[in-house]
Amino acid sequence: MKIGAHYLGNGECEFIVWAPKPQTMAIQIVSPEPQTIALKPQENGYWHAIAQDVYPNACYRYRLNEEETHPDPASRFQPDGVHGASQVIDLQFQWTDQAWKGQPLESLILYELHVGTFTAEGTFAAIIPRLKELKETGINAIEIMPIAQFPGDQNAASEVAYRNWGYDGVYPFAVQNSYGTPQDLMQLVDACHQHGISVVLDVVYNHFGSEGNYMNHFAPYFTETYQTPWGSAMNFDDAYSQEVRSYFINNALYWLRDFHIDALRLDAVQAIYDLGAKHFLQELTEAVDSLSQATGKKHYLIAESDLNNPILIRPIEAYGYGLDAQWSDDFHHALHVLITGDQQGYYQDFGRCADLAKAYEDTFVYDWKYAPHRHRFHGASCRDRSPTQFVVCIQNHDQIGNQMLGERLLPRTSFEHVKLAAGAVLLSPNIPLLFMGEEYGETAPFTYFVSHSDPELIQAVRQGRRKEFEAFHYEGEPPDPEAVETFLKCKLNWQLRQQGQHQTLLNWYRTLIQLRQTHPALLQRDRDFIRAWSDEEKRVLVLHRWCETSELVCVMNFNSISVSLTLPMQEDIQKILDSSDQAWTGPGSKSPTTLSPEQALNIQATSLVVYERKPV
Repeated sequence: MKIGAHYLGNGECEFIVWAPKPQTMAIQIVSPEPQTIALKPQENGYWHAIAQDVYPNACYRYRLNEEETHPDPASRFQPDGVHGASQVIDLQFQWTDQAWKGQPLESLILYELHVGTFTAEGTFAAIIPRLKELKETGINAIEIMPIAQFPGDQNAASEVAYRNWGYDGVYPFAVQNSYGTPQDLMQLVDACHQHGISVVLDVVYNHFGSEGNYMNHFAPYFTETYQTPWGSAMNFDDAYSQEVRSYFINNALYWLRDFHIDALRLDAVQAIYDLGAKHFLQELTEAVDSLSQATGKKHYLIAESDLNNPILIRPIEAYGYGLDAQWSDDFHHALHVLITGDQQGYYQDFGRCADLAKAYEDTFVYDWKYAPHRHRFHGASCRDRSPTQFVVCIQNHDQIGNQMLGERLLPRTSFEHVKLAAGAVLLSPNIPLLFMGEEYGETAPFTYFVSHSDPELIQAVRQGRRKEFEAFHYEGEPPDPEAVETFLKCKLNWQLRQQGQHQTLLNWYRTLIQLRQTHPALLQRDRDFIRAWSDEEKRVLVLHRWCETSELVCVMNFNSISVSLTLPMQEDIQKILDSSDQAWTGPGSKSPTTLSPEQALNIQATSLVVYERKPV
């Protein structure tokens, strides 16, 4: 059932809402001309009406039982925020991306961004002028953090009234009003495609935010059978669950079909509880696959999950859910600990070079191994799945935000560490994800920020933030998530791209991305062509990747001193990249230009060196 308000043209607007709880339902048009229109009951708890003299931009609410009024659960736009009236939207748009057929998943260089802090303006429109710079860096896909309408303090200054990571959204179909209109988002997607950039949208199907959440007045969207970290779970397998499933499947198709979005990133799928015979994620996959067949363009589903369970991405015929890819937190954690030395919280499960070596070869470090932090066995082997079905990173919104001060890598570690970490990610066989500003060493933090109007909720968020850091044994107070200053400090400093070490780092990322996208050994991503081994005493990892015609040997020194080792090789190999070179503002290379068999390789402290065997 295609829920929501649908403008049919000529002043006709169709309204469909799922509301099995109320006994009566009506549409209350509040502007421009007030009127009330009764809805007629349909099967399975739906209500329907076709209204006359209702045009785009008309604002409306639903009136339940002749008493309370609330916004549309499937609202397309909330011009006055989560508590205001919904608005009728005409989704007509003059697309110019007819030639766009998307890109293969394995070729993507993902770039996660938060609309509100990516530019000074914090809008969809302001992203467009930056696309050229991203493309020149080698970025070919942006991943937009959630844009579903979230709360804002109406008493705050207009430019900062709405500030949120996006995971507190309560209207999944409504584009965040402070970012722009639905047409503004379409303009951004269209511009991305013109630049050869795919668009991934982060969607949240595991919970609704608390402020402005009126869903339960309409229908049983929640179940008390399970609890998530954010409260009652979404109802995916209890009574009336089929319509809840349909609600979210329609939402996914809405973004992919009507907005030409290329892929969806599904937030925290471990909190989507469903013990039915057909899991919601499988049903979602089937619906998206049907859309892909109809449009002739492949749409992708990428899951964020900390379960280390390959059932998410195994084909449906192999009794999996059929999603296209999933995140691999193990890679991040293994690399992060080697770079920073952190051992708080879940980082205590990592710390050896062998962990990162296993992440290169097997993807999951914990594949039914005992995890000390979890006090149990965790994960399962995923060696039957391609490395190109896993997204890896060294920075993202969660991992930066999980630092009490929201610190990025560069303020916390040295410039040499940052270059080494970049190489470790971009030379992997997985899909790399960069967090906005990472490519030039942005120093602005990315801390958690919100803007609520309920004083009790504000206090609960503050207390929750403090408690969250107790597990990491951090001392001091985290930045106030409600403070305007917390949000403003997270804005990117784009001018850094052209300054000193920041410009050097940007060129380093460009070089790594170009190598990744062109070298035959890196284009071969089959597990049978990847080997990694480590020397724990020297804190060195060697990544060996090859194809039929050439090979690369990537040596990573995580030690604070230079080390010497001998590589098991039978032919001379030539150095093609060294992060310690003075050209990259390094201390100076100690590695030979040509490395012969049995010759000792001296490698500078905290550095990466890449050797190549060219075809004969």
